[in-house]
Amino acid sequence: MAYSVEEEEGPKCSFSIYLAEGDALAKQGDYNKAIQAYSIALEIQPEDKNCLVARSRCHLKLGDADSALKDAESSLKDAHDFVKGLFQKAEALYAMGDFEFALVHYHRGNKLRPELNEFRLGIQKAREAIDNSIGNPNTVKLTSKGDLSYFYKYLDEKAGKKGKPAARKKAAARPAFASSVSSEKQNTKCLAGDKTVKQLLGELYEDREYLEKLLNDSLLTEGATKQSDSTIKSLVSNGITYLDSRLDFWRQQQPLYSRKKKRIDHSNRNRIIKGIGSDPTNYVLRNLDEIDAALADGKPTESLQLGRACLKKVQGIDNLPNKKEFIANLHSSIGCALLEIGNLDAALSEHKQDLIISNSIKSEEGKARALDNIGRTYARLSDYAEAIKYWEQRIPMPKTVLEGAWLYHELGRCCLELGRFSEAASYGEQSLESATQASDDNWQINSSVLIAQAEVKLLNDEKALENFNRALNIAMVLEDKAVQDAISKAIEDVNYRI
Repeated sequence: MAYSVEEEEGPKCSFSIYLAEGDALAKQGDYNKAIQAYSIALEIQPEDKNCLVARSRCHLKLGDADSALKDAESSLKDAHDFVKGLFQKAEALYAMGDFEFALVHYHRGNKLRPELNEFRLGIQKAREAIDNSIGNPNTVKLTSKGDLSYFYKYLDEKAGKKGKPAARKKAAARPAFASSVSSEKQNTKCLAGDKTVKQLLGELYEDREYLEKLLNDSLLTEGATKQSDSTIKSLVSNGITYLDSRLDFWRQQQPLYSRKKKRIDHSNRNRIIKGIGSDPTNYVLRNLDEIDAALADGKPTESLQLGRACLKKVQGIDNLPNKKEFIANLHSSIGCALLEIGNLDAALSEHKQDLIISNSIKSEEGKARALDNIGRTYARLSDYAEAIKYWEQRIPMPKTVLEGAWLYHELGRCCLELGRFSEAASYGEQSLESATQASDDNWQINSSVLIAQAEVKLLNDEKALENFNRALNIAMVLEDKAVQDAISKAIEDVNYRI
């Protein structure tokens, strides 16, 4: 078979073009083609973390959790604190049903980036899935009720062999699904009356009921030979075990909030707000997820509408745990949406409200989030002095190295705008140190350019060239032509002045 020259040449375009193509296809919902584009991009740069996460996300959308997990783990190979990779690995594990491991990774991500709602929502849904599969220890009560007939029958047979009178004659006649009307009604409480079990098993519920009756049919099991008796019991028991395993699986796959709600007593009706249901915490968490998703998808107006509607309802709930924390989160989300729309004064008001509430409940996470956003808003308003004032309060608070790279860079940019060039260079050095620790190429470029620009203003041309060249080398590795051109132009200007 003859191969064309085109086939042997491999990828013709740059990494960034294939990555951008994959992103565009993924947004359109064409995940198969997006995976192809990402795969070609990874042939050029096999260890690009963001591309691996993007392909993992597409695999997960198509239901291929194994491939999604593989890509997510590859993105964490050399950077265990890569936040996007941690979240994607947690999502893949959750989709595979490994809820405990998913919970571990959601917690790790939340510890690194506590301001992100995605990890808090992940923790919530993983905990709920675990509770659905094994039960909540606070609500489970052990009782002696249930089907003990097979156990009693075994004791009776054992006692009969030793010549002793059977001690449990009456108990043996009380199977969980006995043919008598009275015992059937009695055991309906244990299994047949359980609406959740009926709903999850559906048509198979009657099959399980039949097998339970068969297991406790003395005429069938006692009238057969020992070998056939054992075979029948084994087959019936295996059938019941299989149905119970399916029950556990479906209980895990169908969270509580997605099931049909039980009818509410009239005495409780006044305590439940219309549209929220009997679990207000899940309502708020789901809405926060939708608000963040709309903003991430480039729909700030929709995010704003959802946020304001949710805030209005939450303020009317009296029995909501952590109500103030939820309200602070909603003010933050509304502020971010307003910032994207361009309504900066209204955004500032929302973020300051977030700060006031977070301080009142002593939430370090909320305070850090609010300080970040207030600084961003003041910077957008070109009020750099105020931005510095709030961002400097953020410095001593806990943060990841990547958050440090961002924070020090933004402080340096504000100082540069205000003509405080020495401070700008100092913050740039701190940003570069954090970006290097995080192995983040883009922030290394940003911080190096910041230092170079500050050194140019300080007339330290040699240091400026050193930092510009560092940024240029990284941009060449990333094959970012636009950044290369801009840095090259800056280098020419410095060389001309020298």
